[in-house]
Amino acid sequence: MLQVAEDIVPIGELKAHLSEKIRKLRDHRRPLVVTQNGKAAAVLLSPSEFDRLTARARFVEAVGEGLEDLANDRVHRDEEVGRVLDERYGAPPRQNKRSP
Repeated sequence: MLQVAEDIVPIGELKAHLSEKIRKLRDHRRPLVVTQNGKAAAVLLSPSEFDRLTARARFVEAVGEGLEDLANDRVHRDEEVGRVLDERYGAPPRQNKRSP
């Protein structure tokens, strides 16, 4: 969660203490909001936090696409997919079941 006192800095302060601010990004796992002329101008994230957020965004997008496919009847039942694959590539060999 953003902590206003620590996580919002003017660009001049960022320039003066860049190494320290970058180190804190890794340690605290919180974004750093950089202001310019009193307004938010940029947000800095650690690479791991960026990866986490982009992975989450990709997941949410994929779920949304799946739900849209479901709503528009663009899905196939498992049995149907299995039948099509068996027809196209042949059914897998059956294993003999032995009774104990």
